[in-house]
Amino acid sequence: MKQIIFSLLLVTLVSTSCSNQLEQDPNTTKVADSFYSNETELEEAINAVYASLQFTGNFDTAIPAMGELPGEDAYDETPANDGGVYGQLDDFNVIAQSSLIANIWKDAYKGIQRANIVLNRITEIPYENEATKNARIGEMKFIRALYYFNLVRIFGEIPLVTEEVTNPQSYFGQTRSSMNEVYEQITFDLQDAIHLLPARNESNKMRVVKTAAQTLLGKVALTLGNLPLAKAHLTDVVNSGDHDLVPVHQIFATDNELNKEIIFAVQFSSGINSNSEGTDAYRMFNPTGRVVGNLTGTKGHGVLKADFYTLYQDLDARKNVYVGALESGLAYNNKIAVPATVIGDAESDWIVLRYADVLLMLSEIENELNNPNLALEYLNDIRLRAGIGNYEGSTDKESLFNEIDLQRRLELVWEGHRWFDLLRQGRAMSVLGITDPNKLLMPLPASQIAADPALEQNPGY
Repeated sequence: MKQIIFSLLLVTLVSTSCSNQLEQDPNTTKVADSFYSNETELEEAINAVYASLQFTGNFDTAIPAMGELPGEDAYDETPANDGGVYGQLDDFNVIAQSSLIANIWKDAYKGIQRANIVLNRITEIPYENEATKNARIGEMKFIRALYYFNLVRIFGEIPLVTEEVTNPQSYFGQTRSSMNEVYEQITFDLQDAIHLLPARNESNKMRVVKTAAQTLLGKVALTLGNLPLAKAHLTDVVNSGDHDLVPVHQIFATDNELNKEIIFAVQFSSGINSNSEGTDAYRMFNPTGRVVGNLTGTKGHGVLKADFYTLYQDLDARKNVYVGALESGLAYNNKIAVPATVIGDAESDWIVLRYADVLLMLSEIENELNNPNLALEYLNDIRLRAGIGNYEGSTDKESLFNEIDLQRRLELVWEGHRWFDLLRQGRAMSVLGITDPNKLLMPLPASQIAADPALEQNPGY
């Protein structure tokens, strides 16, 4: 385990751990300038970029919570647990001192720094296979774009760092870049990635592939309201033939990970490295006191409302597969497998992008472009897989949108999309009853503002 320590925006950046826990005092430390000198060593750095996706503030727990708890379907059953930070998301009273917000900020910038280290050095290092080298550049640009996409949607204007930080002092006084600048960088990175990345096959499906970059760029374009561009990129994913819908019960099965429906996932494993490579999502997001076997200690931060559970028709194959219910009536996300070791060591991957989302985005886009027949084709793919038949209601734009939106909720529940869907659609305030538009962005962490006054706080905080 070789680790290189840097600082970015007053955060310690650790470069090559395969763990999702930050080691403050590594046994072996190498200076980056003398370490990254060949393909083998650079591959270690690339693995470290992937490892950063597992961090608490990234896709272990914080980003999933950020994507779901502010929405209308999930809530924090026990907000007093863990300092109230999950309940703050639920109640739209997040404070700048929130440790969850601080983790999102610092862990994203750790991952960005790691990606920047690779991108800064890889062009000068010879690879045995040039196609592999190009693919690695595309992978790093995708992951950097993914981090910035999360940050800009959560915080708005943010510092944009695209070069390796070798002297942290040089970044004191850096102001926030505009959202347009951030989205331009995201778009550039993903466009490059599409040209550099290979198509999906059995040997590379655990890595970033071309369809992942196309899907994310389509989602970015949709977020920015560019429907024709979003349609083009998402249609490329469909036309690739690399992905398909699989039976409902197989999508999240731990013995069927990285199946054809999965476009990109953050991978977790149970029972490895002192149980440190699993995800904590099962413990954090299951009802308080839920007991399965000998497991106890669930925190109740992601319970689903009972009326959401009843939205599934009785014949819907997703009912009791995607979502379960206790005898008490509490519903919960059933997409995370019960850990086999300890409560915080679930082996389920966190699925960031999957094919069902592509179809539903295309359905929404075609409806907005006044193409109801095409919208129905994509929508009915999802309904038929769920066993509830074709949609037979009104096909006026509003009615069809409502059905597409309902199927997004039922299909993608607890995959981190709902809050961001409401934001991009401009419906967060009306659907959730938010009266203060400042609550649509999170506060910058108080620790960052205190350390560098050049970072201005978001209005309302």
